[in-house]
Amino acid sequence: MTEQSNVRFPYFFVTVPAPCPYLPGRMERKVFTRLAGDNPRSLNDALTHAGFRRSQGIAYKPACEHCQACVSVRIPVARVAPSRWMRRISRRNDDLVAEIVSAMATEEQYALLKRYLGARHAGGGMTDMDAFDYAVMVEDSPVETHVVEFRNQAGDLVGACLTDVLTDGLSLVYSFFDPDLPERSLGSHMVLSQIDLARSLGLEFVYLGYWIEGCRKMVYKGRFRPLEGLGPEGWQVIDPTRLDTPA
Repeated sequence: MTEQSNVRFPYFFVTVPAPCPYLPGRMERKVFTRLAGDNPRSLNDALTHAGFRRSQGIAYKPACEHCQACVSVRIPVARVAPSRWMRRISRRNDDLVAEIVSAMATEEQYALLKRYLGARHAGGGMTDMDAFDYAVMVEDSPVETHVVEFRNQAGDLVGACLTDVLTDGLSLVYSFFDPDLPERSLGSHMVLSQIDLARSLGLEFVYLGYWIEGCRKMVYKGRFRPLEGLGPEGWQVIDPTRLDTPA
């Protein structure tokens, strides 16, 4: 085992194949490791740059045998020019107040999450999540993490975004919102707010997790341009014609 820049080389493990939750008829497999050691933040940074995602104290990445559809993507915030649809979403939500709070689970957040999952991801793997599971998801983090809450003028919680702070950007771990307000496009609004926050913090990127070509649930990520994807040659801007492909 070697050590460099205070990051201990981790052990990696591979899951058994399971049905893919995004592309019907395909099987998924993941490689994962624990974010352990004396400097988990540096390890998380390095693994995020290599296309991994964090879930609690675990970093994982797709390692499917016959599929490479999952592409790790990020937004280079300095290169984002406000488009018409971005300005329209900002106007729709200019009455909302965003506040950064500690990564501590609340009953209010959990209630909103359950409504969101029931409306948007019924039957998904997270729908059985109880309050304890949610608390673990939010609070079990070995790296710098916070929650951004979005409230209306009445003080009601309408959205929340669990976010990791990296040395070069913000990584969106999970977000959820009021499913009864589709006209607000809250999911996109939260990403736009993270772009603004990254700029204010002097950070270069907003990491969005995985974009999957042909997956309807991932279409919204392709609207943020330029969008960089991690491929064999490193991080490169994804061809806009691929992002325009209908799901």
